[in-house]
Amino acid sequence: MSLREVYLFGGSGHGKVVKDIAQNANIDVIAFVDDNPKSTSLLGTQIIKTSNLEDISNKEFIISIGSNKIRKAVSERLSKIGEALIDPSAQISNFTVIGKGTVIMPYSVVNSASSIGEHVILNTGSVVEHDCVIADFVHISPNATITGGVSVGQGTHIGAGAIVIPEIKIGQWVTVGAGAVIIKDIPDYATVVGNPGKIIKIERK
Repeated sequence: MSLREVYLFGGSGHGKVVKDIAQNANIDVIAFVDDNPKSTSLLGTQIIKTSNLEDISNKEFIISIGSNKIRKAVSERLSKIGEALIDPSAQISNFTVIGKGTVIMPYSVVNSASSIGEHVILNTGSVVEHDCVIADFVHISPNATITGGVSVGQGTHIGAGAIVIPEIKIGQWVTVGAGAVIIKDIPDYATVVGNPGKIIKIERK
């Protein structure tokens, strides 16, 4: 029997995966909560409209929304954020710190002395090596690799299969394209693509 119960804010495709992770970790998902639900249930779990949010405001929430910007906005509406959801298949060093609301998906790796912020998504098969600092609301996509000593700023999105070489500093609200190889520091609000990574625009989000 589960000893932990959570509500998931966001009832779409990403929510389905987060529910799987909760169930794999023996955590009960009581309901999804959504501003604009497209149905009354998802994967057999009820969806509650946010007009009823006050009734459950003291419950434990995980935000199951892929967009970093929206996840940040929703976090400001919730009073109780749950501890990280970690799939049992993930490999997490005992010498790392993981913030509330973060979701770590199957087969991800977080190695020693790294710090993972709040409301981060470490997607399927992603790797965060030793001594990294990953700020709040970051999304590291499937099979991306963040090598040792890298820092990633708030709200940044690292695309699927991207590679960041050691000791790189990536600013906040950066977009790193799928498959990019980052070999130089990246300033805030930049979009970077290619191998080696090239900045194609800098635009405040």
